[in-house]
Amino acid sequence: MKITPLVTQLRDHCPTLAGRVAAGIDLDTLQASNPLQTPCAYVVPLADLTSKSVAQNQTLQPIRDRFEVTLVLDTTDATKALDLLHDLRAELWRALVGFKPDSDYDAIAYDGGERVSINSNRVLYRLRFYAEFQLGRNLPGQPAESWHERELDGLSSFTGVTVRLDAIDPADPNLQRPGPDGRLELTFSGDVTP
Repeated sequence: MKITPLVTQLRDHCPTLAGRVAAGIDLDTLQASNPLQTPCAYVVPLADLTSKSVAQNQTLQPIRDRFEVTLVLDTTDATKALDLLHDLRAELWRALVGFKPDSDYDAIAYDGGERVSINSNRVLYRLRFYAEFQLGRNLPGQPAESWHERELDGLSSFTGVTVRLDAIDPADPNLQRPGPDGRLELTFSGDVTP
């Protein structure tokens, strides 16, 4: 999932952070130094989890994109920091839970949170979220999302069919019995118009 819509959503809907939201920084850097003034938040993609395809003859695979928001708070006053953490967590829920980051995704859901680290200067608290989407298109006019769909797109269009039927009975007694005798009893055609 793209991080930009998430960062924008948090900047627009978390007034306590006052726009101090950035994308993807590793945990070691956050623990060592913090380029943004506290309180601030960092959005990082985590992983995607997949399920088996829900269809047998095409790719329709549910995928859960996971990401986290790490809050960085000043701990010079521990009580104030923990109260602020409670308020910020509620702001993040209001900003993200139910938000659709893209038209292909379901609404974002909360997946839990935990303290990452705490020292005399700062506390890092991580909140995990996810949104699901489907790998495999829903409509024929959409672009291919898998190799199988790409192969199917390369086939010529189905425009019609002609059926020639040689029935088992009545069979010619001079030919092998039972089985078709080589005479066509029925021929018909059908055109397909979309």
